[in-house]
Amino acid sequence: MDAYLSEKRLPAEWEKQEGALLAWPHEKTDWLPCLESVERVYGEIAMHISRYERLTVVTPDPERVRDKMRRSGADMERVRIFEIETNDTWARDFGPITVVENGKRTILDFAFNGWGLKFPADLDNRVTRRLWELGTWGDMPLETVGLVLEGGSIESDGRGTILTTAQCLLSPNRNPHLSRDEIEALLGELLGADRFLWLENGRLAGDDTDSHVDTLARFSPEDTILYTACDDPDDLHYDSLLAMADELKRFKTRTGKPYRLIPLPWPSPRHDEAGERIPATYANFLVLNGAVLVPTYGSDRDAAAMSAIGKAFPGRRIVGIHCLPLLLQHGSLHCATMQIPEGAPA
Repeated sequence: MDAYLSEKRLPAEWEKQEGALLAWPHEKTDWLPCLESVERVYGEIAMHISRYERLTVVTPDPERVRDKMRRSGADMERVRIFEIETNDTWARDFGPITVVENGKRTILDFAFNGWGLKFPADLDNRVTRRLWELGTWGDMPLETVGLVLEGGSIESDGRGTILTTAQCLLSPNRNPHLSRDEIEALLGELLGADRFLWLENGRLAGDDTDSHVDTLARFSPEDTILYTACDDPDDLHYDSLLAMADELKRFKTRTGKPYRLIPLPWPSPRHDEAGERIPATYANFLVLNGAVLVPTYGSDRDAAAMSAIGKAFPGRRIVGIHCLPLLLQHGSLHCATMQIPEGAPA
């Protein structure tokens, strides 16, 4: 038996989940100009999550959101709504990161500073603790961690390997007092990790996160990595993503073998009303107990992306969700959600 199924570890996203977290858009967020369209996207995400597992939602206006979710077709018996103020809605980055040790779960509440002091984050930084204080996760203990870390910046294979990007974790506005080795040591202790794969290349125009790995490359079962690939030599992303692909080819599994690599199609460019490029990526999918929710953008590449992701997750239903409105605030489906794993090893 693999030792990492009994020691402290950060479960892989495809392991059994208790549920997921959403932070609902509202009028005090930057979503105000397009609130109606983005709430439709959140409603569809909520509906699909509630088909497969429990859903926790935070919002400053529970009654309004409850009505929206009913209209979306969500299974309200699986939904819990908590009245909590937020600055924004990117639950992936300020939500709980849950580790498992000998079948018992602990919530890690890392510091969140608005992606390196870019945006206000005082309310978002308190969401995890507030949910814990309200008894959302029963008697699961919470550990407050004095380290800035966003959930979208790390990928775990569930067996002690973390995939991440140097641009994000070594950002001078996150943990400037820590070296790469010191960050590895701290995360190794907190997440039970003993292997770190650092991507030095890869970026998306319009991305505010300093290259979160969940926009670029994702661990999947059986030592597989799905990754964002650009096949257009004239695109501004081509060189960076080609260099990232070369890095991925050099990475080795724990047993010393190359990873099985599945490239994700390059969606046709998307722009906001000001003509600025916005970060469309199929890598920002969410794995649920019986499904994978895949962001789509009204591109002729959508179907190919869903097919590629299906190859990595046989036996799960692949569900496309039109997420073009989410790109207007430079995020997508995975960024908007955070899964809560079950305690026992899968």
